[in-house]
Amino acid sequence: MSDFGFLNTHRTWEDWSGMLLGALIVVSPWFPIQDQPAIIGDSIVILNAVAVGLIVFGISQLEYVALQRWQEVATILVGLWLIASPYFLGYSGEGFLRLYHTSLGAAVVLLGVLLLWQDWDLTDQDMLKHGQ
Repeated sequence: MSDFGFLNTHRTWEDWSGMLLGALIVVSPWFPIQDQPAIIGDSIVILNAVAVGLIVFGISQLEYVALQRWQEVATILVGLWLIASPYFLGYSGEGFLRLYHTSLGAAVVLLGVLLLWQDWDLTDQDMLKHGQ
């Protein structure tokens, strides 16, 4: 039987992955294979992508420096917002951007759930030792 010890410990590569996801979210309105003029004309869509990406990047950077449980919960909530935002902001008809945001949001949620699961039983002292 396989041991999942690799997934039981919060490692810094996971924080770097969160930062990479945040950067990808920021540039997602300009990814290729989508209707650029329709998206460029909608500043709310661009503002949402940039804000969500910067929040994901910032939270991941905070996790890299000082680990707190609220960061994982915030990551999950922001990822869920990114999944839901095409429907709330009215760009669900933009096929590829909706697909990008749904995929990136799902990756953010999965990363947040993994990190929360890893840190669930840690004491505050153990969380302070993260990255050392």
